[in-house]
Amino acid sequence: MKIKGFLKDVGGASRVTKARLAAFEAASSTPVRDDPINDVANEWHPGKIKAIVKDKRPASKTAMTIRFTRENGEKFPFFYAGQYLSLSLVVNGKTISRPYSISSAPFEARLDKDPFVEITVRRSKGDGFIADYIYEKLEKGTEVYINMGNGQFYYEPLRDARHVVALAGGVGITPFASMAKEIAHGTLDFDLTILYGSVSSDDIVLKDELEQIKSDKVHIVHVLSGDEPDWKGEKGFLSAELIKKYSADDTSYFICGPQAMYLFLRTELNKLDIPRRRIRFEVFGSAKDITKAEGYPVELKDKTFNLTVVRGIHEDVIPARADESLATALERAGIPIETACRSGECGVCRVKLLDGKVFVNPEGDGRRAADKDFNYFHSCSSYPLSDCKIKITII
Repeated sequence: MKIKGFLKDVGGASRVTKARLAAFEAASSTPVRDDPINDVANEWHPGKIKAIVKDKRPASKTAMTIRFTRENGEKFPFFYAGQYLSLSLVVNGKTISRPYSISSAPFEARLDKDPFVEITVRRSKGDGFIADYIYEKLEKGTEVYINMGNGQFYYEPLRDARHVVALAGGVGITPFASMAKEIAHGTLDFDLTILYGSVSSDDIVLKDELEQIKSDKVHIVHVLSGDEPDWKGEKGFLSAELIKKYSADDTSYFICGPQAMYLFLRTELNKLDIPRRRIRFEVFGSAKDITKAEGYPVELKDKTFNLTVVRGIHEDVIPARADESLATALERAGIPIETACRSGECGVCRVKLLDGKVFVNPEGDGRRAADKDFNYFHSCSSYPLSDCKIKITII
């Protein structure tokens, strides 16, 4: 911007004001009701949308890919490769929501013919009843609700290095599959090397899809931790030595996988003295066992407390276990609560604590400073330590 001098620059504000007033005087008295900016915002970020289960297909022997479409072939909202959706569905008469990384590519959601989005869900080991429900019982034709385009786990050229090493474990491959497909389509441009840890070669999630999109910009390196004598590829865990082997001089590192892998990789990446700005973790997810979190009072783990829930002028009293989040307690009682990340990061499930005491998972305390001052908590990462009273939004 050219500086013309102090007086002229300061006087510019009055000239702008005069020009605006003149424009107002000359304008038509008929209101302009079109709002193209708002129209675009509503198309890209419409909130919850209804979707239909179009198809289910195996992604490995323990994982299933679910494809969603919309009524009348409508396109899905815009999202970045690597983001997640929040899936809401009715299970046993109660509305439950869970986040899932989108495994399809953004361009597939905007196709002129038959647009779709996909998630890939792994059958749990008995500790994830929603994942098991989706895997085993979610039927074709079922109507669900989706809120998509969530999270910050995507490539940003102004922030990230040209070369990205993706560290994936198990079903944590899904956001990187989305990125790889978008790169192959030519609508995302960076060099992606995926170090993908699996236990066995016969249970690599999305293996066939990944093989089809390998190129000079997309490299897939499988790493097996199980004992397979005939395996010719990399073996063991995603160690600092292995990561360094596939890194360039300037590399960004994206990590997505089970919580145990997150904790392991924090130590391994520290060994490489990587700048913090070059490391990006997907949200941590709900704690598998909150009693193992630092500072949790283990003596309360088997307790069940009374949770008073205030919605407007209405109050309900429901049971809340000390080892389950407030959000889970609300869902079990059939009280609707909006959630998205289920990690304490986004704040969609924010509630106000009116009375009582809660424990906040230190791995998932994404509250603003003001929320801490005024006793607001993210219900997905907060656990009752006494009888409590909370105020929630009516939905």
